[in-house]
This record gives sequence, structure tokens and C-alpha cells, in this order.
Amino acid sequence: MLLSEQCYTKIDRELAKYPADQRQSAVMAALAHAQLETGWISQAVMQELADYIRMPAIAVQEVATFYNMYNTKPVGKHKITVCTNLPCALSGGERAAQHLKHKLGIDYRGTTDDGQFTLMEGECMGACGDAPVMLVDNHRMCSWMSNDKIDALVSELSGNHTQ
Repeated sequence: MLLSEQCYTKIDRELAKYPADQRQSAVMAALAHAQLETGWISQAVMQELADYIRMPAIAVQEVATFYNMYNTKPVGKHKITVCTNLPCALSGGERAAQHLKHKLGIDYRGTTDDGQFTLMEGECMGACGDAPVMLVDNHRMCSWMSNDKIDALVSELSGNHTQ
């Protein structure tokens, strides 16, 4: 088994929310728990989840590849997704992305040589008024990202911040 007993305990809690004949409804939560544990969703993990949830592996793959919050390839320790939808792009998103690309030395879909950061381009994050917006590790929304705030974020995520 690729996933821990603790991960399966969390998946079981998700499965319990649905009738037995609708177990597939828990696939998104199961993928999220698996990704938190493994860092990304490999074909082997998708197959293991499919077997556990009792649904076709292709159906798990369709969900994992449709939503950009699931990493179907290895990513850095921290994934930073920059919103590039038009409102953010026109409100500093392009500038913020260029600053981040230069600072990290990578382009979109790239990972730094030290494995610390992966940079992704994202669609609307529902915070257009807070542009430019970035999402860190699929869980933390960062708003009004000036160059100084980007520098501070990278420093913090690198473990170089002082208290």
C-alpha cells in the first residue's frame, strides 16, 4: 500500500458521508488526502484509490487531471500558483509573475533545482479585488502581492524568516 493507515482513516471518514452506492462522491477528498501525504498523485496512487473507492481507475484519473489543485507530476515542497485571469493580469498579476519567475529562476510549470518551489499559472481564484493573487500549496491565499510581499513570502517558505 502506498498510503498510510492514517490516510485511509481520513478517506474512510469521507466515504462515510455518502451512501454505499455513491462512494465515488468522496474521490476529490480522497485525492486531497493522498496528495497531502505523498506530495503528488501518481498513477499508482490513483489506481490504489480507485480500488479502495471501488470505481474505475480512469474515473479517478479524470478527476485528478481536470482540477489543477491535484499534482499529477512531482512538484516542489511549495507550489505557488499565480492567478493570470484577466482581472489579476491587468491589476499587477503579470508583474508579480515576472518578479516571481526572476526571483526563483524558473518559468511556469518549473521547479527550482533545490526542489523547494514549483510555479504554476492558475485561473480565477475568486479574489479579483485582491489582485494580484497567489495560492500557496493549494491552501493559502495571498493577496495584493507587491514585490516586497513576494520576497517576504519566498523567504518565509524557504525558512529564512526571522521572528
